Amino acid sequence: MRKHIGWIAGTAAAALVGAGAITYAVAEDNGSSAATPAAESADAGFARDMAVHHQQAVEMSYTVRDRTKDVEVRRLAYDIAQTQANQRGMLLGWLDLWGLPKVSAKPPMSWMGMGDMPERGDGSFMPGMATDTEMKKLGTLNGKQAETFYLQLMTDHHKGGIHMAEGCVAKCSVGVEKQLAQGMVDAQQSEIKLMADMLKARGAKPRS
Repeated sequence: MRKHIGWIAGTAAAALVGAGAITYAVAEDNGSSAATPAAESADAGFARDMAVHHQQAVEMSYTVRDRTKDVEVRRLAYDIAQTQANQRGMLLGWLDLWGLPKVSAKPPMSWMGMGDMPERGDGSFMPGMATDTEMKKLGTLNGKQAETFYLQLMTDHHKGGIHMAEGCVAKCSVGVEKQLAQGMVDAQQSEIKLMADMLKARGAKPRS
């Protein structure tokens, strides 16, 4: 378990080191191989939606760090928070580079052809997102209960995030954004496996 978490920590650190290079590489990629993405393109849509999706993961992770003393859960939560906050900054930075708005009048996931999908409501706007009620519940739990609920929520969150990232890999046109999306898929799939083991150790299972 510690070996896996150490690997994730190293991955998060590497992502932070490379963030600036990846952000500025977008300008070169965009300038040399394609026109600036349109406001409703897959590139812009993914950047906007994933920035929102990541923000909830960051909030969820910092919440559980205050609700448990378990070293492995706290380390995993910190790594997820740092990695996704960094990626969120890149996504929003690209929108700035492209001169595109950070919000859209169209429903979330429209860039994937899923703008008409039913929402869970209560703050859950995209696949995998926790509801406001679930987020509040997490903030009331402590110890093993908080750890288990967090791991279940984050597993669902990662599954939704992977679905979105795979959509960008298939539909986005900016090379470095597609690379970032594929990196999200790979890292989050690994974390899902790790969280399944952590849940099993707590006598629990993923919710779906």
